[in-house]
Amino acid sequence: MSNNSQSPVIGTVEQVVLLALLSSLIALSIDSMLPALAHIERDLGVFDTNGRQFIIGATFIGMAFGMLFYGPISDSIGRKGPIYAGIAIFLVGCVLSIFATDFNVMLIGRFLQGLGAAGPRVVSIALIRDQYSGREMARFTSLVMTVFILVPVLAPGLGQIILIFADWRAIFGAMFLLGIFALIWFTFRQRETLAKENRSPFSSTRLTAAAIEVFKTPISLGYTILSGFVFSAFLSFLTMSQQIFQEQYGVGEMFPIYFGSLALAFGGASFANSSLVMKLGMRNLITKALWTFALLSISYLAYSIFNAGQPPLWSLMIFLLCIFFCVGILFGNINAQAMEPLGHIAGVASAIITSISTFMSVILGTIVAQAYDGTILPLVVGFCFFGLMSLMVMYITNSKTVELST
Repeated sequence: MSNNSQSPVIGTVEQVVLLALLSSLIALSIDSMLPALAHIERDLGVFDTNGRQFIIGATFIGMAFGMLFYGPISDSIGRKGPIYAGIAIFLVGCVLSIFATDFNVMLIGRFLQGLGAAGPRVVSIALIRDQYSGREMARFTSLVMTVFILVPVLAPGLGQIILIFADWRAIFGAMFLLGIFALIWFTFRQRETLAKENRSPFSSTRLTAAAIEVFKTPISLGYTILSGFVFSAFLSFLTMSQQIFQEQYGVGEMFPIYFGSLALAFGGASFANSSLVMKLGMRNLITKALWTFALLSISYLAYSIFNAGQPPLWSLMIFLLCIFFCVGILFGNINAQAMEPLGHIAGVASAIITSISTFMSVILGTIVAQAYDGTILPLVVGFCFFGLMSLMVMYITNSKTVELST
């Protein structure tokens, strides 16, 4: 039921679009840059062709740091302040990237973009929770996510269109303007939703205690590691996707179409999951998706080796569409499993779990992406490794959970 005392001053449709925009700053800052990576690499004098991948990795590192702190801080001082701070940091990162003449400055700017955009991404979820509960909260969150899913589909196309008329710096300029627009809209149309009497003091002790509880709870720790392996597979593809499609397969300006279709598969899986999970249950669905992911990867690795790491593009797309559907099924269910025993510390536990899995994925996904050699073999080998490790972690975690319950 809605909390009428904290109801928004704006209509439902407007608030859905506003919160989706705030949540999507992180995705937009990553996906819109993909078509420009080669241009940035050339202009900033990066001589390692895989060096461009760090432009993506730096954003995820910033995001991992930010997600650890924005939620607890918003519980202490209210929702609007941390969102203001996050957008401000994001804008500073955009400015640094616009005027970067050195690759290190670019990486600092990208780190700040991730650090800043994590604020609106995390706190907007808490803002929804303040206003709605039960089915109304689920409905509102679903509406926000429906709009949010469009961003990975459209963002590479936006970046490609900008590159037709201007250089890559204009993409950061567009991000800056969008950040300003979101800040003004949020400032004047969204009210504070966390009353002062409901706020709790920020405490590093609380964060530490939550981290200890996550590590001491087998199902939470196991599924956090599992989430890290699955996200590693996703991140390894994301960081080398431009090289694979535009350079290895030569799709040129059609890259956003290929990337967007994969994003639609991911979004379609997230949509289908809402009904599948009611029929099959979370653990059963995770098991089926992981086995499908692993077996597909092993089979396609054999096919790729047979084709000397250069399988036909149509076969790669079919493989990736299936893989991304599996990943879309896994993401929500794995996080839900990790959070299941931690309802009493849900906000801070979510921050800990998300940060751990993101840091893990940045390290492992970057290792795989850095092995890119002009073939898709490093990517598919990485998928096989992450799939098999995920299965092992899942079965170990489930067996420990059964032992503790008996």
